[in-house]
Amino acid sequence: MDSQPSQPGRSVSSTAHRSSFDHGRPSSSSSSSSSLSKSISDASSQSLSSILNNPHGGKSGVYGPDTSWVGWWSSSTFVAPSEFAPVASTKLAGSELTRSHFHGYVSSISESHGRFEDIRKHAKEESFGFDQESHVSGLAACLREVPALYFKEDFALEDGPTFRAACPFSSLTENLTLQEKLSQYLDVVELHLVKEISVRSDSFFEAQGQLQDLNVKIVEGCSRIRELKETIRLLDKDLVDSAREIQDLSSTRANLLELQQRLRLILYVNQALSALKLLVASADCAGALDITDDLQNLLDRDELTGLHCFRHLRDHVTTSIDSINSILTAEFMRASIHDSGQADMLILSAAKGRGSLSSNGKTGDEVKLEEDETSSLRDRLLPLVIGLLRTAKLPSVLRMYRDALTADVKTAIKNAVAELLPILVARSLESDFSPGERTVDADGGGLSLASKLRTLSSEAFVHLLSAIFKIVQVHLIRAAEVKKAIEWILCNIDGHYAADSVAAAIAVGAAAAETAQENDVQTGPVVPYSPNRATSKIPPLQGKSNDASSLMNMSINFRADALRENTEAVFAACDAAHGRWAKLLGVRALLHPKLKLQEFMSIYDLTQEFITATEKIGGRLGYSIRGTLQSQAKAFMDFQHEARITKLKAVLDQETWAEMDVPEEFQAIVNSRFPSEELVSGNNGNVVPPDGSLSAETANQNAESRSEQSEPSENSSDSTAEAKSSPSAEPLERSKPGASSAPNNHGNLKEHRKSGSHILFYQGVGYHMVNCGLILLKMLSEYIDMNNSLPALSSEIVHRVVEVLKFFNTRTCQLVLGAGAMQVSGLKSITSKHLALASQVISFTYAIVPEIRRTLFLKVPEMRKPLLSAELDRVAQDYRVHRDEIHTKLVQIMRERLLVHLRGLPQIVESWNRPEDANPQPSQFARSLTKEVGFLQRVLSRTLHEVDVQAIFRQVILIFHSQISQAFSRLEISTPQAKKRLKLDVELILGCIRSLPSDNVDQSDVPNWGQLDEFLAQHFKGDSD
Repeated sequence: MDSQPSQPGRSVSSTAHRSSFDHGRPSSSSSSSSSLSKSISDASSQSLSSILNNPHGGKSGVYGPDTSWVGWWSSSTFVAPSEFAPVASTKLAGSELTRSHFHGYVSSISESHGRFEDIRKHAKEESFGFDQESHVSGLAACLREVPALYFKEDFALEDGPTFRAACPFSSLTENLTLQEKLSQYLDVVELHLVKEISVRSDSFFEAQGQLQDLNVKIVEGCSRIRELKETIRLLDKDLVDSAREIQDLSSTRANLLELQQRLRLILYVNQALSALKLLVASADCAGALDITDDLQNLLDRDELTGLHCFRHLRDHVTTSIDSINSILTAEFMRASIHDSGQADMLILSAAKGRGSLSSNGKTGDEVKLEEDETSSLRDRLLPLVIGLLRTAKLPSVLRMYRDALTADVKTAIKNAVAELLPILVARSLESDFSPGERTVDADGGGLSLASKLRTLSSEAFVHLLSAIFKIVQVHLIRAAEVKKAIEWILCNIDGHYAADSVAAAIAVGAAAAETAQENDVQTGPVVPYSPNRATSKIPPLQGKSNDASSLMNMSINFRADALRENTEAVFAACDAAHGRWAKLLGVRALLHPKLKLQEFMSIYDLTQEFITATEKIGGRLGYSIRGTLQSQAKAFMDFQHEARITKLKAVLDQETWAEMDVPEEFQAIVNSRFPSEELVSGNNGNVVPPDGSLSAETANQNAESRSEQSEPSENSSDSTAEAKSSPSAEPLERSKPGASSAPNNHGNLKEHRKSGSHILFYQGVGYHMVNCGLILLKMLSEYIDMNNSLPALSSEIVHRVVEVLKFFNTRTCQLVLGAGAMQVSGLKSITSKHLALASQVISFTYAIVPEIRRTLFLKVPEMRKPLLSAELDRVAQDYRVHRDEIHTKLVQIMRERLLVHLRGLPQIVESWNRPEDANPQPSQFARSLTKEVGFLQRVLSRTLHEVDVQAIFRQVILIFHSQISQAFSRLEISTPQAKKRLKLDVELILGCIRSLPSDNVDQSDVPNWGQLDEFLAQHFKGDSD
């Protein structure tokens, strides 16, 4: 090596200077560098060049054959541990040694022992550091000793800043100190270099020796190879060349045979392509698919790989398959969507005639296909379906068929409306106006389609819907036959002759669809696919799944997908028809609620039949059209209800509370709506009670009623009480003529009476009626009709009936008991006759509530019945309370009249006590009181039921007994003639009381016995009659 040997003198001087320098500055690193300084001073006697030589080739002495330079390095500083081992001491008997005896010895060897410990520690670090991280610890120690400035890559003393940083001296002493420090740095670096070299020297020289051995072996190997080559050359020449020539000829023959096979394959492919073009051009899809199967099979087996002439064969096959799919799709569409234009024209021609179509929409045999047509359709669809199954395109074609069928149904409906609407509009105008009144053209005068539909009468609109029904049914039945034919093909119904072909096509199509789906997932864009690829890949799929059921499951799923799309096509057509029908209904949504019940039900029933027929064909419920129909039915019910409430309010406001004859139609309503076994029909058509004895009584009552109406007005005024309306009663305005917009114009029943009786019979009981009561009866009958016609809205109808009954009861109470009729009807007062007739109407309504409940609840769901029944019970309770309040009001009227008469009794008694009074007749008080009581009895007996009359007069009798006896007891009778006059009044009043109807009979069997009888017996006991 070229490194210069170190100078021993420099090491010694450096050590001396370093020692003096360390004593001159703070000894921060004296203890850590003491051992290192000793090692450097001990090693300074050896040159670096001698160390770099081979330690094994050194001189005698420390460079022995088995001694490394590390051992030499260590031997210069290492002291054998045996020299410092403690001397074994034997304790003398009787002598005691303490630690203080060894102070002198320990102090003498302390320096040598410390150096020994440092050397041993250093040797231990070297032994472990050489194996693992000695170079790391040495480098770290070097970096700690030498500043990082000297290790920079761009370190150059000629650089001014670098020189000033490395040699910052300013005096001779600092210069010497710097030289000593630099010498120390050099020694540290040399020491660690020596250590690194020692670590790697053994391996280096060992590898050099092995390399020399390897070189010798390589030379020997080359010689051996030359010998082998010569041997092989001799063997090839003598033995192998002839056999190899035979092998080459055999390989050439095989290549020529393969070339011939390839040429034949090229010829076949070329002929197949020509035939494929001809078959596609002639629309022979089955033959074309067979050829594409073969070509695709060749492509999948890679037999055409490398043939440049067929590089576009796969694209050509894909294009041919797309052309075949287009042909099959077009043929399928032509075969499935039947040209029904002729049938549509026949239906429209019949609809344009004056004769009306059948409103039930049933076409029967006119639309149903014949057996030969069904068979022809199946035969026509069979090859098309098989071809589409082989290309796995049947589901997608069925989706296209669904869209086309939906558009066809919509177009047919649109054409039907366009053809029939002008004619129907003209007919509606002719029926509504005379020829001179028409101001628009026959086609509607430029109105929009929606406006023309709104101008149609209900009958014309039903006519239009019937024609649309027939047309839609023609198209849907054809679609249903196509659906059945496809199901017949796919499901092998009746075991048709092509079942095996269909099964094979389904298997191929299922595998093709599965493979195409995998390709879509892997490659993204959809690529055209041929069934041959699926055929060639079926064995790998089976091998992969190792289960034959996988292919069967794929076939089942593929068939299910096709059947689902087949079903969806028919349902989509039905749904489109539902949407168009619902749109026609929606255009007239504002008109239908205003129709009569019969007119609305004609539209409702036709729509229900249309829904039923289309749902039967489609196989699913049409929720959208059902919702539209239900909403229009509810709108119809709400409008009719509001109209009836408005009319009932107007009728009540105009009611004069006068009794009227009951036309026969109302008795017929009662007999039909509320039948009873107690009612029978007479020969003359009048309804009479079962015993037939009420006819004469009724006639007598009617005669009495007419005589009562002819009595002087003052009698009537005497028996009335001018009741005041309560503060809470709100005044209601009188309805103007024509304000009521009820669909069935009842009119004022007084104006169009038919022959009938004065009494309306229900369950053998007769009721005197007024106009508003008969109107209410007719409305309830109409609600029952509505309930029977719209069973789905039965619960809502019951709510409306409850609302009508509540309104009638409340408004009647306001008008009669609250005296509201005096403001709105112009009555001067509310008489007992008015109260009695109001009681009869309320009683009749209360009596028919249970029958109304029974009739309406026939259509109400069971879960809604408890709530609705509770509402009807509350209404019935309100009617009963109202009737009792009317009876209480009648009793109050009579009590007020009695109090009025009693206030004038003291003046009459004063006239009795005068001597000149000699009138033997009862007083005016008694005559007027008995006359009014008798008049009230006649009025109530002719109008109210006997039970009600007895209940009313029982309370009147008690009031008369109590009030009159108390008043007579307070009188001062001073003369005999006055006493006699009093007796005459008491007897007259008692006679009137005993003649009153009452169910109160005491033990003495004297009618209506009371306090006044006791007063007579007490004060006139000794007088003769």
